[in-house]
Amino acid sequence: MSESISFNLNGADATFAGDPTTSLMTYLREEAGITSVKDGCAPQAACGCCAVDLNGKIVLSCVIQMKKVAGGAVRTIEGADPSVMNTLADAFAVSGGAQCGFCIPGIVTRAANLLESNPDPSEKDIRTALNQHLCRCTGYTKIIESIQRAGESIRTSEPINATEQTGAVGSRLVKHNVRPLVLGKRPFVADMTIKGQLFGALRLSDHPRAIVKKINIAKAQAIPGVERVFLANDVPGQRSVGLIVPDWPLMVAVGETTRYIGDCIACVAAETRQAAREAADAIEIEYEVLQPVSDMFDALKPDAPQIHESGNVLSVSKALKGDAEKTFADCAHIVEREYTTQRIEHAFMEPEACIAEPIDGGVKLYSQSQGVYEDRRQVALLLGLEEKNVEIELVPNGGGFGGKEDLSVQGHAALMAHLLHRPVKIELTRDESIRVHPKRHPLHMAYKVGCDANGKLLAVRARITGDTGAYASVGAKVLERATGHSTGAYTVPNVDVISTCVYTNNLPCGAMRGFGANQATFAIECAIDELCELGGFDRWQFRYDNALTEGSSTATGQVLASGVGIRATLEAVKDDFRSAKHAGIACGLKNTGIGNGMPDSGTARLIVKAPDHVEIHHGWTEMGQGVHTMAIQTFCEETGLPPEICTVHVQTHHETPCGMTTASRATSLVGNAIIEACKPLKAAMNGSGLADLVGKEFFGEWVCDWTNKPGKENGKPICTHYSYSYATQVVILDDDGKIERVIAAHDAGRVMNPTLFEGQIEGSIHMGLGYALTEDLPQENSELKSTRLRKCGVLRARQTPAIVVRGVEAPDEFGPYGAKGVGEIGLVPTAPAVANALALYDGVRRRTLPMTDSVAQATIDFS
Repeated sequence: MSESISFNLNGADATFAGDPTTSLMTYLREEAGITSVKDGCAPQAACGCCAVDLNGKIVLSCVIQMKKVAGGAVRTIEGADPSVMNTLADAFAVSGGAQCGFCIPGIVTRAANLLESNPDPSEKDIRTALNQHLCRCTGYTKIIESIQRAGESIRTSEPINATEQTGAVGSRLVKHNVRPLVLGKRPFVADMTIKGQLFGALRLSDHPRAIVKKINIAKAQAIPGVERVFLANDVPGQRSVGLIVPDWPLMVAVGETTRYIGDCIACVAAETRQAAREAADAIEIEYEVLQPVSDMFDALKPDAPQIHESGNVLSVSKALKGDAEKTFADCAHIVEREYTTQRIEHAFMEPEACIAEPIDGGVKLYSQSQGVYEDRRQVALLLGLEEKNVEIELVPNGGGFGGKEDLSVQGHAALMAHLLHRPVKIELTRDESIRVHPKRHPLHMAYKVGCDANGKLLAVRARITGDTGAYASVGAKVLERATGHSTGAYTVPNVDVISTCVYTNNLPCGAMRGFGANQATFAIECAIDELCELGGFDRWQFRYDNALTEGSSTATGQVLASGVGIRATLEAVKDDFRSAKHAGIACGLKNTGIGNGMPDSGTARLIVKAPDHVEIHHGWTEMGQGVHTMAIQTFCEETGLPPEICTVHVQTHHETPCGMTTASRATSLVGNAIIEACKPLKAAMNGSGLADLVGKEFFGEWVCDWTNKPGKENGKPICTHYSYSYATQVVILDDDGKIERVIAAHDAGRVMNPTLFEGQIEGSIHMGLGYALTEDLPQENSELKSTRLRKCGVLRARQTPAIVVRGVEAPDEFGPYGAKGVGEIGLVPTAPAVANALALYDGVRRRTLPMTDSVAQATIDFS
């Protein structure tokens, strides 16, 4: 049924002719070409990214049917008062209110409406107004500051001015390209269109474990607009790939067994998105359904079905130091407990998308991946091409947190574009995204921790088991990291830790912010609080006395030479902790760099395009954390040139290879590489500027190749990682049991940009609070209980307490200007700090995440 619907759009008459149940969001994006309205979860109406003004009220356009728009007035950012929008853009830029930026146009739309009716909103007013919006990056603190600053500017007619923008290290340089990001003018992959493009869709498995007996594509092929249906035998190269272990097939073939509900069995290319999805749904698959292996301990039983030919154990990691078992006999106090953590969803606001187009001899991809060179490698394998025939251009993404490390739709888009010789665009829905990409590992941790009568830690024994799901991803490394961080930020002379990573038919688990360190920290920090209770020790002093220092060693036996800032972070929160009635405390450390015998390297290329324009090329993914800004600030610090002459690019054909944007290493490695590239540039400038250097390129590289895997030192000193960050957090409850504030002291080595540093920590703590209290992604018989974003438990603005960030600088000898990673450490101590605060408040020890009892849930009930 088609109807003609007239309305006003951004001040002009508009007419829609079509299905009246079409969503307003679909019309705006696909027919009106207004892509500032983002699709984060349609049609779930959970994220707020699609917010628009309809008849003076803010609505979520993904659930507003066009028939509801008839005779009305729709206003998007493009039709709003330009002065108000520019003021909001300036406020968000200066305050650091945008990180990845995917959610921000919707929030700005809401803010403009709020300020129109309430020019001087309180913090509570703003938190209430933001209730329909999710932000996974910022923790809302700087969003609220941005809206307040914009309101003040509008009321007083005073412009918003940034501090002097020299770009020097340590300055509050405004985030690169942030103003168009705030106003929805900087495209994400899903916002892009290439002439002649087809649309792709995936047909996912109906069962977590089943033999594919037959695939019937006749009905799908008969749907008008369908170009072709692709099956496993259409893959010209190596069908199974992976970040480390090549065990993940692009598509499951007839006769093979599915391993989880996100396995792809077929993909479709069609002239429209609707036709592609209709065709994917029309593919008929005959299965022999098998009982899934859903419990990791069942998977370890001798008679368990084997998920992979290699067996159900992906890896075993060990940290052995001294003699823990013997030492326990000498301990005055011992705590032996079991701790469990849950599977959770990354909940980045931008679902997965990719565009691939044919080029001479190969393909080019526009990718949101966390590693364009890794994309290139795997796509080349899939297509049977040399890597030189695969080009990847990064489109800065709408959040990753580790969830965009593995291939999702890049391989399918590349396959279809390559074989059809036409561009193909694939976008996952939110439901598909939750089914497909890897999650945070749920871990079971059995800990035994002992100390002497004076409170000196003597021994830690832990047996850690992790469910890595259907495919390897980076699961072995996550459990390796849990092992290496199993004793937390403390000196423990005797360590016996074994971690086992197990395949099941559950969702794959891989990289997520914290990467095993936060799970292990939950266990050790809760155990330490129990040990303090048992021995009558002061909780702050116990941590200070046992904290790592220069010359002490980690769980793996690595002796730390310099830059150990854990005691400084403890000192930074001491007074807050001592003066609070109900306070939980926890410490943490987090590696910078993947280490463990694998090289960490970064490269950079500087191209002088004009006397007032330098292109900075590197290989790291900008996903809100500000790596492009870090690159610019390093360049400015080294050369003295202004930041406005710089543009930043990530394109594989410029050959600046690096690994995944993971392990909190991007700032460290891009900074060091740019320092190296600036050396020949400065020599060539010779104090006379860039005019004579137009067209010239300057290359830099920095490599750490001296780490080793525990047990494989080959006579060298143990060095698991080249750098660590350190933190202490204090969670303070009021007399009603609500979180009054979180105090976070973090050692960044050198705070490169205070605004970005604060934003990273605030966002991490927000994620850590959700991890502690509300977030979960449960499965039953390897099926998801829900694919609703709202059910994932991400905290809203009204549930997020005050967060106070304090920077500590204990310079790292290998970091640029002493800098360390800050992207992950922010959530490492959060969950145990909450658990320890609750235990002090009501005397109940909580050893399972999330903490869902009524007292725990009341901590974030600020209604």
